[in-house]
Amino acid sequence: MSLSDQLKFDADGLIPAITRDAASGDVLMMAYMNRQAVEKTVETGKVHYYSRSRRSLWMKGETSGHVQLVHEIRFDCDADCLLISVEQQGAACHTGHRSCFYRIWEESGAKSVGEKTADPFSAYARQDILDAVYHIIQERKQSSAEKSYVASLFAKGLDKILGKIGEEATETAVAGKGGDPDEVVYESADLFFHTLVLLGYYDLPPQRVYDELRRRFGMSGIDEKESRQASGKSKS
Repeated sequence: MSLSDQLKFDADGLIPAITRDAASGDVLMMAYMNRQAVEKTVETGKVHYYSRSRRSLWMKGETSGHVQLVHEIRFDCDADCLLISVEQQGAACHTGHRSCFYRIWEESGAKSVGEKTADPFSAYARQDILDAVYHIIQERKQSSAEKSYVASLFAKGLDKILGKIGEEATETAVAGKGGDPDEVVYESADLFFHTLVLLGYYDLPPQRVYDELRRRFGMSGIDEKESRQASGKSKS
């Protein structure tokens, strides 16, 4: 009998999964799995979850590289909750913290007790923040257009998103001409953000862009253009 056949999924076909560090025992995160996520986790040895907001299967670390390698899978006495011990690659939390449970509540208020594992100047940290923003954008798709700016962009359609990218690109160029470094950073962030919204419109994870940049790495601009012309992807 397979693992998924022994579990009790709820009315929505989901089961909560608590993930902990195999070495330290520290709880890293809690998410949900459906039958397919459980089966993919067993099959690949890498933890897969089910996103309730996006209504889709996802593998932890598929965009950030922070995968979870399975050491052990347990289930409780009622078979309606999983406990998964893993070797965590990088940070478990999209904020860059090792664990999602990095805050502790006290009467004086919540405070952070966990340190971020990623070096803020590392390539992974730069990648992580883009991934985190992208995931939030995907979640906001389901929000009310009256309460979420991102949802309002999606509600207004592709032309509105493209218009915002054009607007932010122009403002970035103006900031560059103006020579104020802070303005260049600010406008570049706006441009990055709205480009992520466009990727979200097409459900294209930032990893696709990382992979394309990796493909071009070490290649001269002339050679890269010629390769696109050969494949029929050149714009001119």
